[in-house]
Parts: sequence; structure tokens; C-alpha cells
Amino acid sequence: MGLKGFTEGGIASIIAGASTHPLDLIKVRMQLQGESHIPNPSAIQSHRPAFALSSTANISLPTTLEVPPPPRIGPLSIGVRIIQSEGAAALISGVSATILRQTLYSTTRMGIYGVLKHRWTDPDTNNMPLVRKIVAGLISGAIGAAVGNPADVAMVRMQADGRLPIEQRRNYKSVVDALSQMSKQEGVASLWRGSGLTVNRAMIVTASQLASYDQAKEMILDKGLMNDGIGTHVTASFVAGFVASVASNPVDVIKTRVMNMKVEPGVEPPYKGALDCAMKTIKAEGPMALYKGFIPTISRQGPFTVVLFVTLEQVRRLLKDF
Repeated sequence: MGLKGFTEGGIASIIAGASTHPLDLIKVRMQLQGESHIPNPSAIQSHRPAFALSSTANISLPTTLEVPPPPRIGPLSIGVRIIQSEGAAALISGVSATILRQTLYSTTRMGIYGVLKHRWTDPDTNNMPLVRKIVAGLISGAIGAAVGNPADVAMVRMQADGRLPIEQRRNYKSVVDALSQMSKQEGVASLWRGSGLTVNRAMIVTASQLASYDQAKEMILDKGLMNDGIGTHVTASFVAGFVASVASNPVDVIKTRVMNMKVEPGVEPPYKGALDCAMKTIKAEGPMALYKGFIPTISRQGPFTVVLFVTLEQVRRLLKDF
């Protein structure tokens, strides 16, 4: 395995990530629905009238300002709205960050998973027990996420920028510009904002995605349902994509919101951390808000996983003699 496994995983991941980027952007926009653009809503408490009324007047004035939540719309409507308001090119906003993220995160996780799989596979049966697959996925996902977190933060911000009011937009020109501005304005530590969530999500995604793909593929081949060809690869990929989507969506929603929050000097941040974000999200929008964006998640995770593993299998065949 060695470098070859990293190369195979990197090529497949970059192709899969770039080709499904618009679906990922729509997913991020959906996950941010219901979030207020007001930096610190608690600061808007009461408003005193500019003039006084007679004490005998029986008129009551509102003492709080309530901001009604925006209507929630589906993935197709969001896609159309993005094209209408921002242009078709907005669907690939942040694609440079996606490519960098796949280069760092996915290349690392796929390569390490391949190394562990090679070492932990039973030489007699040529199979690896499911528990070992899951453990290999957890380890490789954690390491990959730690390496790729800066690109992940940049990708989320670039994808979400168009939904902000014009005066609040960051207007990053590229992933390099995004990383540079974050480092200068918010400190280098901001590049690893939400890294705990990123690592948790990556562990869940990698363990569920890679382990379920290998397990489904082995079951199909062992039972003789199909030969080791593209049909088997596509079927196992859909299984892996569904399992990964169900397992990771709640963490993904919280991760997206924490990474996207705007922190300004002297202003209390919207969320104090992952747990605070989860509690506020559930309180304001209900527990099912943690599965917000699930349709575009699985719509993206399905094609992404299919492209990832089908491409990976083809690249392996091409590089078999190297």
C-alpha cells in the first residue's frame, strides 16, 4: 500500500468532491436556514418609546422585538434561488476549498484506512472483521479531519457567504485568500474552529462510509449476487452513502453553524461551543433541525460515494502494476 493507497484515494476523492460540489453547497445553505443574522439577539431586549403618553391612556406598547423565522424552502427551490440572485457560478462557490479539503482530508483518511485494512485483513479469508473496519474508519477519519480542518472552515464560509446580507459578506476571492484573511483577522487558531466537531463527524462518516462499503461489497460477492464489477461497486456505494448520511447529519449541522458563525471583538458570539449550538438549535427549531438538509445531504452523499468508490476501483486497476 504505502504512497500508492494515498494517491488512489486522493484522485478518487478530488473527482468526487468537485463533481458533487453544487449539491454540497445547497446542503450547507439548508443547514443554515433558521439561523438569525443578528450577531447577538439577546442584546435586543427592550425598546423605550421616544415620547411619553399620559398615564391614563390605556395603550400598551411592545417591549420586545421579535424576529419571525424565515420560511423554510427545499433544496430545489434553494438551488433556483441561488442561480436567480447570485448567478449560476455561485453553485461552485468555494470549489477551490473543496479541492484543497479533499486533497488534505480525504487523501489522508483513505490512505490510512487502506494501510490499516492491509494490515488487519485476515490472510486466510482475505476479509477484515466489521469491528476492525469500523475502528480503522474511526482512526483514519480523525487524523484526516485534523489535517483538513482549515480547508473545511474555508469551504463552509465560502459556500455560505452568498446568503448573508451584503454588508456582512466576507467576499473571499479563493481558498488561499480565505485562509489568509482568517489568520490575520481572527488568528491562526480560527483555522481549527469547530475542529472537535470536524473530527467527530469525520470519524462517523469514515467509519460508516468505508466500513459499510467494504461490508456490503463482501456480502454481495460472498453470496454470488453479482460479480466484482461496476454493478457491485455502485450498489455497495449507495448502501455506504445512506448509512453515512443518517449517521453524520446531526453533527454536520452543528459543525456548519459553528464554523460559519461570525466572531467580532467585544460582541458575544452566537454559540459558545458545539453543545451550546446544539441546545440553541433544538430549542429554537426543534430536534428535527439536526436533520435539516438531509435530502441534499443524501442527494450529495449518494452520488459522491458512488463516484468516489467507482473511481477508486478504476484507479486501483489502472495503478495495479505500479
